[in-house]
Amino acid sequence: MPTLTHLLIYPIKSLDGIAVNQAKILPGGALEHDREFCIVDRSGKVVNGKRTDAIHQIRSTFDLSARIVTLSIQNDRPVSFHLDHGRSGIAGWLSDYFGFSVLLQQDLNTGFPDDLTSPGPTLISTATLERAANWFPGMSIEQMRSRLRTNLELDPVPAFWEEQLYSAAETPVTFQLGHVTLQGINPCQRCIVPTRDAISGEAYPGFQKTFSLQHKAELPDWAAIDRFDHYYRMGVNTRIAPTEAGKTLKIGDGLSIGAS
Repeated sequence: MPTLTHLLIYPIKSLDGIAVNQAKILPGGALEHDREFCIVDRSGKVVNGKRTDAIHQIRSTFDLSARIVTLSIQNDRPVSFHLDHGRSGIAGWLSDYFGFSVLLQQDLNTGFPDDLTSPGPTLISTATLERAANWFPGMSIEQMRSRLRTNLELDPVPAFWEEQLYSAAETPVTFQLGHVTLQGINPCQRCIVPTRDAISGEAYPGFQKTFSLQHKAELPDWAAIDRFDHYYRMGVNTRIAPTEAGKTLKIGDGLSIGAS
């Protein structure tokens, strides 16, 4: 049975993620604490990896039980802040780094997903990450994982197994992961962020072209090819109904296709 083996959340959008053993479903269909916060400038425009590669230089660690984030730049002294009571301090630290004023916004219902129509967790298989990493000499699966920033990871299944979790007819594919019902919507479109090393921000020459050509060549014949207007897509976007709010996804949960 496909099993949930990695569960990653990103408490501040575009900063480092953390591995957790379980995550509760929010009323908006997102995972609790995933993209709970985002960085915006004074005009409300999001400050993320699509906007600036400078964000890759920021290291962040989280203690969610204590609601603490620790931020640092390269070898500078780490500084810790409370995510609720120290938000002005976080904003000040980030403003000093970026060189312009920013704020930290919070959303406890849906977070700040890239795909507003499919705000559920993104899903991929370990074998797919490994296959994609092999397209780039010297790249590890962990480096590809940090580039794609997917929430849910399945194993043991073959590469591209998850492509069956959306349909050519564009109707959602219902599946169960543990006690949670999800809907697979479409293959996840990628942006400029995966083209860069997640730690240094250094761009990999020709990353998007290589990725797209290899993905097109290796995608299984049975996959819903019509859902690919281009092949710079990987992983599955999902949607979770409000009725699932309060349920929990856990490491070790098995996946079965179809409603319970």
